[in-house]
Amino acid sequence: MEFFRLIEERHSMRSYSPAPVEEQKLQSILAAANRAPSAGNKQGYEIYVIRKLKQRRSLVKAAGDQEFLAEAPLVLIFCTNPARLAEWYQERGTQLYAIQDATIACAFAMLAASDLGLSTVWVGAFDEQSVRQVVNIPPELRPVAMLPIGYAGNTPRITPRRELGDLVHEA
Repeated sequence: MEFFRLIEERHSMRSYSPAPVEEQKLQSILAAANRAPSAGNKQGYEIYVIRKLKQRRSLVKAAGDQEFLAEAPLVLIFCTNPARLAEWYQERGTQLYAIQDATIACAFAMLAASDLGLSTVWVGAFDEQSVRQVVNIPPELRPVAMLPIGYAGNTPRITPRRELGDLVHEA
C-alpha cells in the first residue's frame, strides 16, 4: 500500500474476527518492528508474542477489562530493555531512550500490520505488574505497550483529528 494512503486508512480497531493471523504475516510484522530506528541502534526493547487464549484473557483483566485483547488472535507486548542502553547513554538511555525504542518499534509493527490487511489498536492503559505476571516478564524489563492484532470484526469508526494549524507551531 502507498504510505500516505496507509497512514490515512489505518484506524484503531477494538473488534476482531476469530480468523487467525497467518504466521508469515506475523513474521513480517516482527521484522518491521526489528527495523525500527533506535537510540544508537542498540534496540533497547523486547517483544513478547501472546497467542494463548488464557493469557489473553488475563491481559483483559490487567488492562481494565478491555475485552478486545482476548478477541484478537494475538497480542504483542513491547517492553523496554534498559540494560541495552545503559553503558552508552546512562540514565537518559535507561529512563527515556528505552521507552522511545519500544514505542517506535510498536508503531512500526502497527503500520506493518495495517499494510498486511490486519487491524490493531495501541493499548497503553494497563497494570504493568499484572502484565509482567501473566507473561512472566523479568523485572529488568518494563512493559510499555500492547498491540492486539487480527482481522477487523467491524468497520472502524473514523475519528476526527486536530487541524494542523492547531497542532503545529513555528518556533
